[in-house]
Amino acid sequence: MKFDKNKIITPDLGIKYPEIPDERLLSKPKIYEINLDENYPYIDKSFKHRFISFWQYIGTYILVFSIAPLIFGLRICARKNITKNKKLFKNGAITISNHVYRWDFLGVLQAIRYRRSWFPALAENLCTSDRALIRNAGGIPVPSTIKALGAFNKAFDELHAKKQWIHLFPESCRWDYYQYIRPFKKGAFTFAYKYNLPIIPMAFSFRKPNKFEKLFTGGKPCITLNVGEPIMPKIDLGRKECVRVLREECHKKMIELAGLDSNPWSCEGD
Repeated sequence: MKFDKNKIITPDLGIKYPEIPDERLLSKPKIYEINLDENYPYIDKSFKHRFISFWQYIGTYILVFSIAPLIFGLRICARKNITKNKKLFKNGAITISNHVYRWDFLGVLQAIRYRRSWFPALAENLCTSDRALIRNAGGIPVPSTIKALGAFNKAFDELHAKKQWIHLFPESCRWDYYQYIRPFKKGAFTFAYKYNLPIIPMAFSFRKPNKFEKLFTGGKPCITLNVGEPIMPKIDLGRKECVRVLREECHKKMIELAGLDSNPWSCEGD
């Protein structure tokens, strides 16, 4: 499906967005405690977890992929940028996108088609009622201590060794139906440098629902996901410069993929 920039709209749902770009818009009640130390199972290898996770993914492939085009009006454009570059992904890949609705990670899964993906998750989200869904989908909580971060990093080293795909939301938190591309944290681009993996930038944007789509979306804007060409890290530049250049390049590309002529945010988010 071809992306039509002329159909992009600015949603007006009466949402008041924070002034700080990485401040959370929504917070669910905390109902669990979680101890993210170096002994936490960042990759849960228990039979129970693997069994439930497998069936959650099957449910995603069958049910979510079927209903997302209805309840969100989801359209995916330029998937050919993934299919024609399969050889480039022989060791895995990193996908990034803006973070703009509850099912956006599932939208990314629909774009990459039947591949499992893993993602860093905010630790506080693992203390909410969404805990099981996040973990079973591939969420790995980000700890705050040095020892625990070592275990967290080893988990992603293990996933990379198995040529798994990784997804990151470089804006760090979700702002529902927000049109613009906010500043990016360095994490995705540091991973790309460390593992020498391509980044596939994607951008969600919004369009006006037609009469048929309104029956299912409740009048909310429909969602389009536009997939960009993969971008390789320039590892010969060294870590610091490679991360800087890659972040700038991806931010600029995602503004373009979102169909924006201008954007109020710079790329640096930390």
